[in-house]
Amino acid sequence: MQSITRTACIMSLLVVSFSLIRRRSSSVLVSAFTPTATKISSAFAEKNVIAKTTIGIPKCQYSQSMRRRPLSSASVDTDVNSEKAADGDDDGPLRILSYPHPALRAENVEITQEELDSGEIKKIIKEMFKLMYGTEGVGLAAPQVGINKRLFVFNPSGDSKKWLEEVTIINPEIVAFSEATECGTEGCLSLPDMDGEVTRHKWIKVEAVNLKGKKIKKKYKGWEARIFQHEFDHLEGIVFPDRMTEDGLTNVKDRIDELIDEFGEGGTL
Repeated sequence: MQSITRTACIMSLLVVSFSLIRRRSSSVLVSAFTPTATKISSAFAEKNVIAKTTIGIPKCQYSQSMRRRPLSSASVDTDVNSEKAADGDDDGPLRILSYPHPALRAENVEITQEELDSGEIKKIIKEMFKLMYGTEGVGLAAPQVGINKRLFVFNPSGDSKKWLEEVTIINPEIVAFSEATECGTEGCLSLPDMDGEVTRHKWIKVEAVNLKGKKIKKKYKGWEARIFQHEFDHLEGIVFPDRMTEDGLTNVKDRIDELIDEFGEGGTL
């Protein structure tokens, strides 16, 4: 009996030690992430600390099930003029803002009931869907068009004919998520002509409000969960390269530097 008790104690100590080592190792891996790109290194290194807090794994293990079209990779054959700056006329058409436009890193405020009642948000949503389809995306967040509000739209099919699949999200919060994650390829209308592998939670539970201001609750899985997390990141001032590994950033470094040069002064990395 004493021998069994002694063995049990030893096993318990080993389990606790393994748990501590595992936690410490995970922390080191996350904090040690440092992009190598010259211009983007400090910016993405700082954002990475925030972006990966709920992910917990810096290595993107690719999942075959996520081999679908990028989330919002703009097509070169489009009738929509995706300029880096919004149109100067408030009544003019919306335009896609390209990284490193300051609006992509700015704080996004909640939409008020008064704004919903005015009908202005409904008008903006209609224009956002039009622009999203015109650039062959499946999701678009308000800050991407220079509107720093907590709002985004998506259609998992990316097909304007399947309008019943359109989803409008206002003042969202992610209230729960799976521990299980998977990797998939993502693109972004605000970072054109590039994509990368990003780790996301397999499912999430969310809360938001509808156009009438009433609270809604929903659970998203798989592809829809990935789209939601991508667009939700925009509302937090996060772009998808913030969540990429060092190797992944190395592959897109030249393109990101091009975007920074094209934008010129005044950008926010």
